[in-house]
Order: sequence, then structure tokens, then C-alpha cells
Amino acid sequence: MSERSAHESVRPTKPVQALIVVDMQSAFVTGDGAVPEAARVLDRTTDLITRARAAGALVVQLQNDGEPGTADEPGAPGWELHLPMDAGRGESVLRKTGDDGFEETGLAELLAESGVRDLAVCGVQSEMCVLATARTALDLDFRVVLPHDAHATYDIPAAEGISDMVPAAMVSRVAEWALGDEVEIVARAQDVDFTRP
Repeated sequence: MSERSAHESVRPTKPVQALIVVDMQSAFVTGDGAVPEAARVLDRTTDLITRARAAGALVVQLQNDGEPGTADEPGAPGWELHLPMDAGRGESVLRKTGDDGFEETGLAELLAESGVRDLAVCGVQSEMCVLATARTALDLDFRVVLPHDAHATYDIPAAEGISDMVPAAMVSRVAEWALGDEVEIVARAQDVDFTRP
């Protein structure tokens, strides 16, 4: 661990060149199946996308292909991205079948080809796809900024003999903590600045 605890909020030391938007699909951010903090995450993610576009940063949306019968099964209404991409700006949607946004998606190659070394990650679910994608980015030596108010997840239900219900906000915070001292945790998405790759 470095002198700066990874678990304290910092202001990013420099702008990021890319925004990775994880699984902002209708099933997870609208209706009865939405994460508890869906409105907040939608607001912060929309702001991040808008500012990334204005700065000429790369915007990549990840879209999960769920199993048959799940809310995010390809083609189901919940599978659709809730926030539209702008193909005219060179934005990409990369489909995935697991938690890690780098696994068999071409994300690492896209970032390398674009000259990206510094990126921000936002979206859902904090302890699953957001965590796995941020962890692999760190393992690949990318600088990763994680805005605390731009990722979210669900409550973990109580399990008899194991634990009471764990609130979603606590699960998200533990996911940040699990990334160690390499990640830059930022309290507010508005403090993330963007630049061209």
C-alpha cells in the first residue's frame, strides 16, 4: 500500500482519455428491476458521457449478453442500452458474456489503438462487472479513475447463518475497497476531467 490510502477520495491528478460505461442497460436502470440508486447513476453517467464527448475522449459502452430467460438476454427489452451511443463520434458498443469487460471483447486492443492510457469506469454492478473491468484495466497497467457516485448495485439479500441484508451502498463501497491502492477513487463524477487520447 502507498502512503495515500486507496480507499480515500482523491481529485484526479490529470484528465482521462476514455470513459468505459459498464452495462447501463434498461433491465438494470429502469422499472422494478433497477438498482436502488438508478436515478443517481443515470444522471452522473449522462454527465460523464456528455463531458467526455465534448473533450474528444473515447467513449465505450459495454453491453452484457445475459443467459436465455434473463432480463438482459439479447433482444429482450431489458438488454437494450439505456443511454444511446453516438457512432458518428467513433463510439463503440462492445458486447460481453461475463463480468470482465476485457474478456473476449477487443476492449484492450481498442484502447491501445486509440492511444488511451488513462480511463474512467462507471456503471453497474459495482461488485461484479464494474469491479472486474476496473481490475483487469489495472492489471493491464491502465490508470483507472472510479467515480464513487457513478456506479451502483443491488442490496445483497440476507442469508440465514451468514449475514443480514447488506445495503447496496455498502456493497459498492466494498467493491471500491477491493481494488486496492492502484485505483483513483473520486467522490464526485463531476471532478473527472477528460481529454483526447
